[in-house]
Amino acid sequence: MSLWKVEMDEEYISFGEKRRRKTSAKGCNEPFKGRYWCPRLRWFAKAPCPFLNRQECDSYRRQCGAL
Repeated sequence: MSLWKVEMDEEYISFGEKRRRKTSAKGCNEPFKGRYWCPRLRWFAKAPCPFLNRQECDSYRRQCGAL
């Protein structure tokens, strides 16, 4: 049982009980209270990801190893 979840569907993202329309198609860099959601890591970052989309992120990981 989890205490708090981040869930995404086609158009919306939910942070616990808060639900809103996604700002990006893949859900990358979704802002929430001064942090940015990373769907690959399933965690928040202090700064937005430098990549434009998840494909760029995955390509970088494959070429260079782990972030």
